[in-house]
Amino acid sequence: MRFAIVHSKLLPDKLLHSPEKTYPISSIDHIPVQQTNSSYSYNIELQQQLAGKQLLLDDLVIPLEEIQEHYENGCLIYRKGISIEKNKPICNRCGNKNKHFFAHFPCARCGEQCLYCRKCIMMGRISACTPLISWTGPPAQIDINRSQLSWNGSLSEGQQAASERVVQAINENKELLIWAVCGAGKTEVLFQGIDAALTAGKRVCLATPRTDVVLELTPRLKSVFPNIQVASLYGGSEDRHLNASLTITTTHQLLRFYQAFDTVILDEVDAFPYSVEESLQYAVHQARKQSSSMIYLTATPNEKWQTECLQGKKDFATIPARYHRHPLPMPHFQWCGNWEKGLKKNRLPPTIVQWVKKRLDSNKQCLLFIPKIDKMEKILPLIRSLHPKIEAVHAEDPNRKEKVIAMRNKEIPVLLTTTILERGVTFPNIDVAVLGAEDRIFTESALVQIAGRVGRSAQFPSGEITFFHYGKTNAMIRAKNQILKMNEEARKKGLIDY
Repeated sequence: MRFAIVHSKLLPDKLLHSPEKTYPISSIDHIPVQQTNSSYSYNIELQQQLAGKQLLLDDLVIPLEEIQEHYENGCLIYRKGISIEKNKPICNRCGNKNKHFFAHFPCARCGEQCLYCRKCIMMGRISACTPLISWTGPPAQIDINRSQLSWNGSLSEGQQAASERVVQAINENKELLIWAVCGAGKTEVLFQGIDAALTAGKRVCLATPRTDVVLELTPRLKSVFPNIQVASLYGGSEDRHLNASLTITTTHQLLRFYQAFDTVILDEVDAFPYSVEESLQYAVHQARKQSSSMIYLTATPNEKWQTECLQGKKDFATIPARYHRHPLPMPHFQWCGNWEKGLKKNRLPPTIVQWVKKRLDSNKQCLLFIPKIDKMEKILPLIRSLHPKIEAVHAEDPNRKEKVIAMRNKEIPVLLTTTILERGVTFPNIDVAVLGAEDRIFTESALVQIAGRVGRSAQFPSGEITFFHYGKTNAMIRAKNQILKMNEEARKKGLIDY
């Protein structure tokens, strides 16, 4: 699209009634912003779609003439989709500055070879002539002035202390890291804080890197906040245009938001892809209002954050114990030799075979983590010779969900897996092993999460976690030390019984 500036107003070329010089929006140095007309009768549907968002024209079903009318009455703004600073392009939706993620295409809308961003193309193409549209008119009202929480559960001592810190951070618009062990019950710790935010008329966002976590959290949050609108956003979601008090979303979907939320809660802050994608970190930052609170949740903060916490540079609260008051199972290191060399000859380390046989003989389910898919495919027939119902799963497996369900139903005795099951799944009574724990894919974070699959249930609070290796790594040692320190802190605080 091309625009002209007429009488200090931006005007799309399709709405021009006289010949004027037009430009792609990225070529206009200063984009005029109009004063809000308080007497203008704005379109409530457009307000609901645009409030706290940054959308493309293609995302809206409102006619261009009506959108322009709202702009001229100060109810919305046009922003550049791509800016050029010091001859370098920047995508204003995803923050991309990497020239390798920009390309040109022959654009029918502006008639030029138009620059576009490939980094966020999955959200719709944004180019040098594309405006981002955001609402600046009267804010959508959230009529909540009393507690909305409907939950009869109780918090452990550790959970309650963390919950109070969350409420304080939200009330004071501050940032807080909740460093909670795997299985500590992080979701329940959020309830009182979310309720405090909603009662104060704030918009709340709970974001997570993974769609399956959104699908798991949505019914839980709807059940404890039954009287408010809850939007659940992920690829293909039908809630895309809901302007809800509480939004549960993947971090990818936050690319569509702009200064929307008073409170952002980011779950699994260490998880892929958020941990490595600068565009997703940019999206979270853009989705916050200038004055807002930010709550980070993780069982495995990175080394930098751990250091900042210990040095007093980052405000944090720990939950060092699980709700059932049992200590975290400690990993056991077991040398297994050059297992990859043996695998080339279709042989498994005897220690692995013995470990699996022991679980099969005692009817104890187990997970066996393998570093790579090709290795797992070679191992599966060797392990399956011990039991015909042993299965394997990985991220690209079309039957992934069915296999996880079968594991939950105790139809699979041993499940081989990549790191895809390192988090987000709970099997009540299992042992876990890692084959090739020395592989670089098994970071400190990954190993702590894998160990966290064991002993999560109050009925089965213990279990064995074994790291089979061909040489200890710093990641293995740091993971074990982190678990040890959490158990020591829990004992000192009286949060575990022995």
